[in-house]
Order: sequence, then C-alpha cells, then structure tokens
Amino acid sequence: MEKRVLGRTGRPVGVIGLGCWQLGADWGEVSEEQALAILDAAVDAGVTLLDTADVYGDGRSERLVGQLLAKRPDAGLTVATKMGRRADPHVADAYTLDAFRAWTDRSRENLGVDTLDLVQLHCPPTEVFGRDATYEALDTLVAEGRIAAYGVSVETVDEALQAIARPNVASVQIILNIFRRKPLEEVLPAAAEAGVGILARVPLASGLLTGKFDAATTFAADDHRTYNRGGEAFDQGETFSGVPYEVGVAAAQEVARFTPDRATTAQLALRWIVDQPGVTAAIPGASRPEQARNNAAAADLAPLTAEQLDALERVYDERIREHVHGRW
Repeated sequence: MEKRVLGRTGRPVGVIGLGCWQLGADWGEVSEEQALAILDAAVDAGVTLLDTADVYGDGRSERLVGQLLAKRPDAGLTVATKMGRRADPHVADAYTLDAFRAWTDRSRENLGVDTLDLVQLHCPPTEVFGRDATYEALDTLVAEGRIAAYGVSVETVDEALQAIARPNVASVQIILNIFRRKPLEEVLPAAAEAGVGILARVPLASGLLTGKFDAATTFAADDHRTYNRGGEAFDQGETFSGVPYEVGVAAAQEVARFTPDRATTAQLALRWIVDQPGVTAAIPGASRPEQARNNAAAADLAPLTAEQLDALERVYDERIREHVHGRW
C-alpha cells in the first residue's frame, strides 16, 4: 500500500487506515472475536494506521487494539487515539494538564504502551482550540514521554485552521468525503503548507457512500445511524456526514454510476479521498473482516479521471451542498 508521512509525526502510514469506533460501540454489536478478526484482516491487507479513542466502548476499542499490538509487535503500526470526550461536563475548562495526564495514562494502559504514538483532542469545545494553555499542556505531555505527538479532531473548518496555525500540531482529523467537500477549499492547502497531516474520517458518510442503502434500510437501536440522525447524542455531522438520510441515499445511487469496473462504490469513495492533495489517509471503519480487506484495496485503484471527479462534484453541488456546506 502507498504510504505518506503523517504530518509532523514523521511516521509513514498507509493511505487507507482503519477507524476503530465500530470495535467499541455505537455501530451495533461486534464481538471480541469479530473485532480481532477485523484488525488482523486490515493489517494483513496493508493497513498500518489505526485510529481509536478512549471513549469508544469506554476503552474497549483501545484494549482490543492493544491486544493486536501485543500479538503483532513487528507490524509497523501507528496508533492514533483521542482524548477529551470523557470530560463531564464536556466544557472547555475540563481540558487541563491534569486531565490530559489522567486521560493519556488510561489510554497507555489500555493500549499496553509506554508512549502513545499520536493523541488527538477529540472534538473539544471550540474555545479549546484558541487557548495557548491547551498546546502548552500537550507540549508537556510530549516532554514527559507520555505521547510522541499530538493532533486534533475537529468538527469545523475554522477549528482546523486554528489548529494548523499552531507550530507543534502534527495532524488534523476532519470529516472529508464526496458529500463533505468544504475542507478542500482552505484546510487541505493550509495543512500541506504547514506540514500538517490530514486524516479523513467518516469517509463513507456512515455507509451511505457504499451505495447499498435505500429508504427501507434500518439500523440497530444501539447504532448512531438510528439515534443520532438529528444530532441528539453528538454532532449531527458524525452521522451520514450531516446529510438528510433520504437525500443521501438518492445522491449515493447517483455516485454509484461512476464506479470503475471491478471496483465497489465504497472503493470509489475512498479513492476520491486519497486523490485529494494534502490528504494523508482515509480511516474507514469495518464491521466484518472482508470490509476491512475491501477498503484497503481502494489504495490499489487507479486515480480517478477528470471526468469522474467533475461528475462527483456535480452530484455534490446539485444534491448535497445546500444541506452541509454552510454548517461545518
């Protein structure tokens, strides 16, 4: 698999990683056996970047990744975790050095490592991005050896631009996919100029961009695609990229028309992300081992043609833009 340097971490990672939210919670039940099989399948397929968080299943996702690290110590893996959503209440004043130490110590234990490869602030209140104290505390964690590097996970382009301007931010994780194009305008160019990595999350718009859903598709009660469509539990943009479900289904069916021969629509959507200048990696999740393998295979597709790119932009402009472009 093609590798790119993950911003200021200096670490090369495959252009298709694995998002490990599904291994923890909020996507329906995934057994431990199944989760470990997904992790093994992804690594066997060339994935070297795993993205998790301390709140995914209250640490379950991190512990499962930790089992993989212990079993495959020579696999050349980079693990990006996240912290901050454990704060209760989730307010800016909760983001302190003492909290950072406690959160990262728990992640180090869960993952079974002395030093975390990359820790990302997990979509904190916007105020956090503007505070010097935030970055001073993160620099302290690096100096103490708790973490090797730090980045941010953001909801909006404005938050991303604030973080990119900070000298030691290694990476920015942001929603970027065929249905969420706004980061192409300012965030990706600014990140490339600053040497900051870009991790594209929600790359398949919570599965919409597989082209397999229709108006009758249902999801489990404990799946965020059931309970967070209107942003009831967390930011609405995390579910179907904030696109109204019926709108997204129709648009995804149109996207599917441009799928290359011997490829899937999901692979087309992932290849679109990899083709965007400034992107380091896309981090799709997987609920089955074959999904992880198929996602990784998107890295083998030829770059999309100008005609395909233009067509996908038209789908966005005509069907999606009005619903999402001004919000995030």
